[in-house]
Amino acid sequence: MSMEESSIPLTVNSVIDESNEVNLEINKQIDTAGQETQENAEEKEEEGFQTKKRKKISEVWNDFDTVDGSKKAKCKHCQSLFTLGKSGATSSLLRHRLNCVKRKINLRAAEQQTKLSFLPTDSASPSILTLHSGKFDMEQMREAAAHWIMMHEHPFTILDEEGFNLMMRRGMPEWQKISRTTCRVDCMKIYEIEKKRLKKSLECVDKISLTTDCWKSKTQKIEYMVVTGHWIDSCWNLQKRVLSFINIPPPRGGLQISDAIFKCMKEWGIENKVFTITVDNASSNDLAIRYMKDTIQRSRTLACEGNLFHVRCCAHILNLCVQDGLREIEGIIGNIRESVEYVNRSEARRVQFVECVQQLQLKDKKLIRDCKTRWNSTFEMLSCALKFKEAFKMFKERDPFYGCCPQEEEWDKTQKICSLLEAFWTATHIISGSEYPTSNLFLQEVQKIKSALDIYAQHEDLFLKQLASKMKEKFDKYWGDCNLLMAIAAVLDPTKKMLAVEFCFPKLYSELDASKHISKVKEIINSLYEEYVVEETNKGVPHLPESERFGSSSVRRSQQNSVYNWDDFDEYCAKVETSETKKSELVDYLEKGRLKKNEIPKIFSCLEWWRMNRMQYPILSKIAADILAIPVSSVASKATFSAGTRVIDSYRSSLSPDTVQTLLCGGDWLRHIHGLKKKTKLKLIKKFFFQYLPLKKFDMEFWKHMLNKEEDMEIAAEF
Repeated sequence: MSMEESSIPLTVNSVIDESNEVNLEINKQIDTAGQETQENAEEKEEEGFQTKKRKKISEVWNDFDTVDGSKKAKCKHCQSLFTLGKSGATSSLLRHRLNCVKRKINLRAAEQQTKLSFLPTDSASPSILTLHSGKFDMEQMREAAAHWIMMHEHPFTILDEEGFNLMMRRGMPEWQKISRTTCRVDCMKIYEIEKKRLKKSLECVDKISLTTDCWKSKTQKIEYMVVTGHWIDSCWNLQKRVLSFINIPPPRGGLQISDAIFKCMKEWGIENKVFTITVDNASSNDLAIRYMKDTIQRSRTLACEGNLFHVRCCAHILNLCVQDGLREIEGIIGNIRESVEYVNRSEARRVQFVECVQQLQLKDKKLIRDCKTRWNSTFEMLSCALKFKEAFKMFKERDPFYGCCPQEEEWDKTQKICSLLEAFWTATHIISGSEYPTSNLFLQEVQKIKSALDIYAQHEDLFLKQLASKMKEKFDKYWGDCNLLMAIAAVLDPTKKMLAVEFCFPKLYSELDASKHISKVKEIINSLYEEYVVEETNKGVPHLPESERFGSSSVRRSQQNSVYNWDDFDEYCAKVETSETKKSELVDYLEKGRLKKNEIPKIFSCLEWWRMNRMQYPILSKIAADILAIPVSSVASKATFSAGTRVIDSYRSSLSPDTVQTLLCGGDWLRHIHGLKKKTKLKLIKKFFFQYLPLKKFDMEFWKHMLNKEEDMEIAAEF
C-alpha cells in the first residue's frame, strides 16, 4: 500500500483488498464532523496491524498511574516513580504498595470515616445501639470486669493473674491492673444500681409469688436462705429473680425464718403484693408460714382467705417418696455402684469390658456413675446398668476377681423399681422448670404417679407390691388433703378446664372425698374470681373525700344521708352490677369447653393463650397470670433430686454475708440482662431420654419444647 493511497479519506465499512493475501476489517468511528484527519487515519491503520494489549488486572494499579511516554509508574499516595521491566512485572510496585506509609494513613482515615463502632447490646434492649467514643476508658473496663466476675461466678483473685493482665495489656497498652478490693467495691456499686432498677420495675407488678430454699457455707458453717420472686411482666413473660440471700443466725426456727422473709419483703416494697410462698415440708417452714399469715391478715386480706398462700414444694414430696423406695434396695444399688467403679478403676478392665460389649453388639459403651445424694443419678445409673446386664455377666467369667456382680434376682428387682421410678423422674423434671409455667402441668403428673402406685400396689410380685405400698403411704400422707393450687391451675389451662379436675380427683381420692374436693375447687375459684372483680372495680373508682365527691355545698346533706346508710348506695350498685356483668366471664370460659387435641398446636403455651385472649377475658386473664406464675417447686431443677443441702462454692464460702448476697443476687440479675443462663445438664437429660426411656411421641414433642426454652436451639436441633 503506497502513501498516496493511504491519504485518501476512509469511510465506514470500507475494505482494502490489494493482494488477496491480507484480509483486514477496520472499524472506524465517525466524529461529529463525519471525517477524521489524516493523522488519526494513519494511527488507526497502524493499530490495526498491532497485537491487542491485555487489560491491566493487577490490584497494584489501584494505587499507581502509568507515566505517559515512558515505562514508569507513579504512586498515587507518595508520588514515587518506579521503572517497569520489559516483561511488565509488578513485583516492585506490590512491595511498595504494602510498605507505603502515606497509603496506610489514607486507608486508616478512610476506615474511620466509613465505619462506626457500637457498644455491645444486652438482651433487655437489643435494638438500642450506642456509639463507642473510640477512646480507652478504664472506668468502663472496671465495670465490665465486675460484670464478668458476677455473671460467671469467678473469684476476685482471677484479676491478679499475670496471664490475664498480660493479655489485656497486649491488646490495650493503657490497661491498668484491677485489685481485688477495687473489684469488690465495683461489684457493690453495680449491685446497688441494679437493685434500684429492679425495685422500680417491681412497682408495676400487682402480684408476686416467692420461693425459699436453704443454703449452707461449708467453710464458715453459716446458713443462708435464698428468696426468689416469680411474676408475669407486662409483656406476659414469666420472670424470676433472686431477691435476697439472707444469713439466718442460729437457732433457725419458724420465727427467725418469718422475720427474715418479712425483712426481704419490706426491703423490696412488696409486702402488699405477695400472693403465695412455696417452701419445703420442714416443720420450721410450716411455723414460719403460720406466723406470716397471721401478721399479714392484720393489715390486709389474703386471696381466698389464705387458702392459697402456703404452697408445699412438690419436688421435695416426690423426693421423699423415692427415697423410701430406694432404701428397699440399698444392697442392690451398692453392688451396681461397686461394679461400675470396679470396671472404671483401671484401663485394662475398661478395655476388657468394652470387648464384652462389642461381642454382644450393644450400642451403649459407657457406664454411668451416680451421686449418692441425688436419686436421679442413681436412677440413671440403674437404668444404664440394665443395658449392660449381659456384659457384666460375661465380664465376670473373664475376671475372677470381680465379685460384686448382681445376681439374676437382683437384676429383676432393679428392672421393676426402675419402671416405677420412671414416672417420678419425668414428673420431677417437668415441675422443676423455671422458664415456663409449671402449676398447670402438675395435676396430670400427680395423677400419673398415683395411678402407677395403685397398679404396682396390687401387683402379684411381692417385692414390687411392698415397695409400691410403702411409697404410696408416703404419697397419700402429703396429698391426702386437696391441693387447691394444682386444681385451680388445671382449670385455668384451656386444654383441661374443669374436666381435668373431674377426671383426676376420683383417681386421687375416694368417691366421697373426690366429690367434696371438686365442690371445694369450684367454690374457691368462684371466690377468687369475685375478689379480683372487686379489686378491679376499686381500682376504677377513685376514693376521694366527700367534699370533693359531692361539693362543699352538699356536706350537710351527705352527713344526713350517712345516718340512714344511703351515701354508699351508688358504690354498692356499681360493685354489684359490675360483679354480675363480669361473672359471666368465668362462666363463659368454662362453658366454651376445652381445646381439643386436634386444635392444640405442637408447641402450646398456656401463658401465650391467655395473652392472646386477654381482651376477651380481662379479669380471668389476670387471675391466670398470677396463678401460672406460682412455682410448684422451691428449688432449681438441678437440685430437685438431691437429698442433701445446697452448698456455696469454695470461692464464695469464705466471704462476708453481705458480699455473698451481692455476688449471688447481682450475678442472677446480670445474667438476665445479658441473656445468659447458668449451665444445665440438658444434654445428659436428652441422652438419657432417648437411650433408656421408651417415650411416646407426645412426650418427645413436649421435651423438645422444654429444651428450646431451657437451652440453645442447637441442642433441640439434635432431636
